[in-house]
Order: sequence, then structure tokens, then C-alpha cells
Amino acid sequence: MFNTINNYINDKEFRFTVYNDKIHIVNFKRIITLEDNYISLVSDNKKIIINGSNLSLKKLLDNEMIIKGNASKIEVSND
Repeated sequence: MFNTINNYINDKEFRFTVYNDKIHIVNFKRIITLEDNYISLVSDNKKIIINGSNLSLKKLLDNEMIIKGNASKIEVSND
């Protein structure tokens, strides 16, 4: 069990999970743009752009966020 907790705490890999009406993002660096129809952010070596409608932050921590709304397009590019 200690190894599981240690792995969670030391995890630095960027990833996101898309659900029906929300997106969970882990290990991002900073938010560039935050609008109700457009959100952009960066990780260590990627830029993420989310287009949609009624987008809003429901959870925001140092390196984790949950975006709620209707995402219509998600782009990930190497930066």
C-alpha cells in the first residue's frame, strides 16, 4: 500500500481523462487562456486547447483541474 501512495505522490506524467460533461487534467504547468468557450494550457512539453461551450473550472489545485462543460474539440500539440 505504501508503494501505491508513493507512486501517486511522485507521479509527474501529464494526462487527461474525458468524461461525458467534464475533463480531468493532471500535471499541467499553467493556464494560458480561460474563457467559457476556449481553454488553453501547457504541460512540460505539450500545449492543450479545449474548444466547446459553457466551459468552467470546477476544481483547481497546483497541478490538477476539472473542467466542466460541453467540450467539442481537444487538441494536443508538442511545444
